[in-house]
Amino acid sequence: MQKYMGDKPYICEVCGSSFKKKSTLEIHVRIHTGEKPYTCEVCGSSFTGKSQLTIHMRKYTGEKPYSCQLCNSSFITKQNLKRHIETHTEGRHSELCDVCGSSFTSKAVLKRHLKTHTGEKPFTCEVCSSSFTEKYVLARHMKIHTGEKPYSCEVCDSSFTRKDDLKGHVRRHNRVKNTENQTLEKPFSCGVCGSSFTEKSSLRVHMRIHTGEKPHSCEMCVLSFTTKSDLKRHIRIHTGEKPHCCDICDSAFSQKTHLKIHMQSHTGEKPYSCNVCTSAFTVKANLTVHMRKHTGEKPYSCEICGSSFARNENLKSHMQIHIRENFAPGFS
Repeated sequence: MQKYMGDKPYICEVCGSSFKKKSTLEIHVRIHTGEKPYTCEVCGSSFTGKSQLTIHMRKYTGEKPYSCQLCNSSFITKQNLKRHIETHTEGRHSELCDVCGSSFTSKAVLKRHLKTHTGEKPFTCEVCSSSFTEKYVLARHMKIHTGEKPYSCEVCDSSFTRKDDLKGHVRRHNRVKNTENQTLEKPFSCGVCGSSFTEKSSLRVHMRIHTGEKPHSCEMCVLSFTTKSDLKRHIRIHTGEKPHCCDICDSAFSQKTHLKIHMQSHTGEKPYSCNVCTSAFTVKANLTVHMRKHTGEKPYSCEICGSSFARNENLKSHMQIHIRENFAPGFS
């Protein structure tokens, strides 16, 4: 049965993630329930898994079981040792973090990094009491309250509180312009599926779709990711960080796309309309699923009995029926 389930038969009913072991699924589900049964007797911090508590306790015991054979440095976790070894292979000898093994170009950058381990946030907003690790982050946050948007687009009338948001906006203009002029060069092609990219780094990340490589691992759970940005977004599930704030209400979100969807609740905008009926949707994916009601398309098929479904979630639920049938007590 693991052949049909991709060797990961234990599926989370909340988000659809799948796991090889039932115990791993049980730990994962605690992300959704908020359950943290393992508590540190020293500081009161709680964790979803026993292994996380074990790693946490090493901060107090000083235990660092993973040692580097090149320089005798030692680390709390195996992943931290792995990152440290990269500083030798890549020749990036500089300021090293004693906690996780990351390396930095200067002591000032290392000092900022250490705040991610200590949880120190000395800069507090006087309006909403939010706190931040850096003064410049607080200054950027204050623009939410003042409504200041100093970065303006020269192409249209849009303005933004952050320079990075303006840069992303301008790139969208450029993509449209390049598409219209058909001048967008994509010299780096995938030998497997033929997709092409403007940057070699983008092709390298794309290839992980085919190889299944997920080099960026979460230290708080068992999940791993193809890109560093995906890992960064995932970690916010554990930390509870929600950096994307609504300018109209007090809502905050871990992902920018979630904020974008939320904003449509204020505007009432539903940009994705069905051309068969009058239904409209805030998210394109919801329109895609809705259209299958009209077309009858059921792209997700069961390889055991041939049943097909409009949604992947429905297929996963269906597969559980076969598992229960074939692995019920008395089955041989």
